[in-house]
Amino acid sequence: MAETTTGRRERKKAQTRQALADAAMRLFTERGFGNVGVREVAEAADVSLSTLFKHFPSKEALVFDLDADVESALVAAVRDRAPGQPVLHALRDHLVHTRTAVRTDDPTFVLVESTPALRDYARRMWSRHEKALAATLADATGLAPDDLAITGLARFAVEAPSLARASDDPARAIRDLFALLEHGWATTPLARQEDRPGQDG
Repeated sequence: MAETTTGRRERKKAQTRQALADAAMRLFTERGFGNVGVREVAEAADVSLSTLFKHFPSKEALVFDLDADVESALVAAVRDRAPGQPVLHALRDHLVHTRTAVRTDDPTFVLVESTPALRDYARRMWSRHEKALAATLADATGLAPDDLAITGLARFAVEAPSLARASDDPARAIRDLFALLEHGWATTPLARQEDRPGQDG
């Protein structure tokens, strides 16, 4: 009976959180982030202001309702990878499957990119994810969390999707970026051109 009650409570919390996130996105996209107050979001979702803040610590957080899930999945991609799978490949595959689905015309993406406060929040959010990923990479490899290989890979992983998004084929772009990291500059066409003898005579 206790398990049933707990399950019902968790479902109710998830429904409330989703209702708040949906109401916030609708109001923010209709009127602009700066023109909507948190009390209006709470009223639109038919909950109290205190309930809103139990689920979201700030107005900006309403836009990033999957923040914790994104970080958990990023960490799990390394921690729960298949036996023998290199961490580099695990991260690459995870980012291809999760981050390339974000379109530049997606309403949330447009809202964030057009709102300085949300861009700043997103940068702080991804900085937290980067630190969590670095800690997980350190555990997986036995290297120190501040080892340059660890911090460099963590930074690369969180930045790669934004670089790939400008491509016509973001999934392929992420694979190419990871291939460059794995195999080095010497394998690129530009590097091969640099190795050719000069043609100036």
